[in-house]
Amino acid sequence: MYKESIVKKIVFITIVSILLVLPGFAGATVAEHPGCSGNCLECHKFDKKEAEAIIKKLKDAKSVPQSIQVKDVKMAPAGGLWQVDIDVDGKPAALFVDITKKYLLNITQIVPIDAIKPQVERKIDFSSLPLKDAFLLGPKNAAKKVAVFTDPDCPACRALHEEIKKVLAQQKDVAFYLFFNPLPMHKDAPRRAQAILCEKSVEVLDAAYAGKAVPDPTCGNELVEKGKALAKKLEFNSTPTLVREDGKVVTGALPSDRLIEWINGK
Repeated sequence: MYKESIVKKIVFITIVSILLVLPGFAGATVAEHPGCSGNCLECHKFDKKEAEAIIKKLKDAKSVPQSIQVKDVKMAPAGGLWQVDIDVDGKPAALFVDITKKYLLNITQIVPIDAIKPQVERKIDFSSLPLKDAFLLGPKNAAKKVAVFTDPDCPACRALHEEIKKVLAQQKDVAFYLFFNPLPMHKDAPRRAQAILCEKSVEVLDAAYAGKAVPDPTCGNELVEKGKALAKKLEFNSTPTLVREDGKVVTGALPSDRLIEWINGK
């Protein structure tokens, strides 16, 4: 399950990706204006009604989902910016507007510098993973094994799936064991994961990760539930999450060259 902060980031990145293709937006910079000598709210105002007008303009241009609703407007943690809290299909996110209200900014989030901490390397006991329950990609007798906790409707998982296929084409001594951990916001993902496991078909797997239709499941959902329970037990809160045979854990969609380096212990 994505943590709330991750959900906010993913939803906002999606919206910003749309905004960046608007004419003139990608290269926009904040206009010059007199700085605030004290409290910006003493000389600058921005209310919910104005924010809704901006969102309406974006909706009319079909540049953002029609479901976006403005929840609140406030000064952002970084000076000189307004933060517009929004709701997209029940998921919280935020947009940022410069103090002059002339530009939407192409930033993904504001992070306090003090909150940046070194990443702690995680390790688990790889031998405890029930590989017999996983969907195997690659040779069964491969010298190198990688477990992948994945979701067929997760965009990063779909990107990783393409990179995995590149790895398998280049390196014949690697096998990937897929455990399905459908995330709550992906309503059809459990059915699609179940269909993959029922059919035991690479073709169905590829179709699911390409966003195409898959057949309805012809077996029970026990293995999907086991995958979810295993991810929860291991505290794998996002997808994709990969585990190397020495137990080292990495999260995210690595490009094939970097993935090969990681698999080979570099």
